[in-house]
Amino acid sequence: MKSKPKVCILRSDGTNCDQELFYAFEKAGGIPEYVHINELRRKDKKLMEFQILALPGGFSYGDDIASGKVLAIELMSFLKDDLQKFIGRNGYILGICNGFQTLIRTGLLPFGTLGKMQASLTHNDSGRFECRWVRVRAEESMATYLNELSFPMHVAVNHGEGKLFAESGVMERIEKGKLVALRYVDNEGKATMSYPENPNGAANSIAGITDMTGRILGIMPHPEKFIDETQYPNFRREKIEKPHGLLFYEKIIRFVKES
Repeated sequence: MKSKPKVCILRSDGTNCDQELFYAFEKAGGIPEYVHINELRRKDKKLMEFQILALPGGFSYGDDIASGKVLAIELMSFLKDDLQKFIGRNGYILGICNGFQTLIRTGLLPFGTLGKMQASLTHNDSGRFECRWVRVRAEESMATYLNELSFPMHVAVNHGEGKLFAESGVMERIEKGKLVALRYVDNEGKATMSYPENPNGAANSIAGITDMTGRILGIMPHPEKFIDETQYPNFRREKIEKPHGLLFYEKIIRFVKES
């Protein structure tokens, strides 16, 4: 693909990180467009018009019942066939925070089992909403386009239910299948279970996972909140060559254009 990929920034009631995500994809080289889920349900917009489906953070439908659950039910009830076609055509799907929670609840992550939830993102060990800057590191995973980001990256987290949990057998499949895309790390870049470096107590320090194809990615942190240098609170003290969030989205755009 030589042209810029079109990005569907999916909106629903309660979405509130869509503008940051729009700006991130636009600056990274994509063509983002706001699309409300009702537009997809009415067929006013078609998912197949896009190369990337991006589910922003926020509180879709007020996180009623559980974070991301109502949106997941809506996707499965009304757009399941469209999602399957989109995936079959090698469309790329990204879920950030609430979007990650939604992808987990649809079953798209970790194993692409639509309608069968095999992991969970549950309440933080701290028992409260975590809003802070942390460090994450890309792992050697099926999302190979992120492999170069194997240094401690500064990212913001804003969530109350970000603790990844799964039964031991599922977690073993995630690890052996190289589906761990990002882990929380300490100042030395080592995976950590310590609070607040691991802000929610996620199993195996996991901050994000991918599916077996590398084309579906879900992460709890918000790289889109570090696209400009001055968005990082310590930008005067720490010399950073390029905002880490911008690097993240540039890798995704490059992967989609080349695949």
